[in-house]
Formats: sequence, structure tokens, C-alpha cells
Amino acid sequence: MKKKSKQKNLSKPKKEDSAVTLKDMINPELLKQLKNQQEELKAVEEQKKEAEEQRKREERRLKEKNKSFEDLLNESGMNWKEFK
Repeated sequence: MKKKSKQKNLSKPKKEDSAVTLKDMINPELLKQLKNQQEELKAVEEQKKEAEEQRKREERRLKEKNKSFEDLLNESGMNWKEFK
């Protein structure tokens, strides 16, 4: 029975350990700076993503523009031999 009582004592968290958090230990100004930096990084990532999408759209547009009649005919779903 003594073993069980020791195990119960070990599993209980101490109040002192849970009271102190990392947020409490960090300077509020430093926390504010980190949050601002996180927002800036998100904004930069969004800009990069949008620029990449724009580049891909432009690439597709130029590719469509430069297709030959043969390419367009081959991509067509219709069977042109039926219309001869």
C-alpha cells in the first residue's frame, strides 16, 4: 500500500510549476516585437505566393497565345475527320 501512495504523490502537479509560464517570463515589449515580426513574415509570404500565382497565370496566357493552329486542333475534343 505504501507504493500506491507514493505514486499518487508523484502524479500530482505542483501549483508552483504551473503558475510560472513562458509568457510571464518574457518581456511584454519583446513579445510585441515577435508578434509584429510574425505578421510581417506572413505578409511577405502572402506577397510571394501572389507573385508566383501571377507569374504562372502570365506564363499560361503566353503559352496559349503562342499555340499554333495544329496545337489548337490537336487539343480540340471534336473529331474533325467526321466533318470531311
